[in-house]
Amino acid sequence: MTQHFATAPLRITTAWASVAAVAASVVTLAACGGSGNPLGNPPLVDNPAGTSGQKLSFVYFQKCIDPIFKAPLQINVNGVVSTNTCAASGCHDNVSGTGGALRVTGAAAPVDLSAAGNTPDVVRTTDMYRNYYSALGSTVPGAPLQSRLLAKPLVQGVLHGGGLIFANDQDPNAKLMRYWINRPAPQGQDEFSASADAMFTPNDPKTGTCNTD
Repeated sequence: MTQHFATAPLRITTAWASVAAVAASVVTLAACGGSGNPLGNPPLVDNPAGTSGQKLSFVYFQKCIDPIFKAPLQINVNGVVSTNTCAASGCHDNVSGTGGALRVTGAAAPVDLSAAGNTPDVVRTTDMYRNYYSALGSTVPGAPLQSRLLAKPLVQGVLHGGGLIFANDQDPNAKLMRYWINRPAPQGQDEFSASADAMFTPNDPKTGTCNTD
């Protein structure tokens, strides 16, 4: 009998410890993408590496993906249709957005990569690069269907507080995102790799149009 009563409190204590751990996890999850300082990117963005460690093209992002964030798009939230931009306040705006990890500076200016002074180190300090870096944090290079940047606006296997943005994967913007994510730079080359020229027709980021599948 003595042994029975001596071990009973241990079971209770262990059970309460498990409950406390679960409660702490719930609080942590509830905080994701919520209030507070939304993001001081790039330093605070956690960009998980893809399985290959390859980089996505900066020049394609700048010309073909970033404009999607700033364009007025039709939004369907539970059947209520409206128009807004991803970069809007309350969505993914870098200062006042509440839309999770993706943060967009709507006023980010394009960077002239042909200018001699715009070295990789200089480009990485720009607002456009911050947009790129933040978007990169929602992708798995080479795996569009695993990338929240595409899955969320399609509401495919993941919730999106902003509602349905792309009606299906044939939406022109969805096709641009899929193409970008699916074509990382060759192994060992960085996000400024000249291999990205082939992602445009003709093969010139300045004059070419954005390719899609």
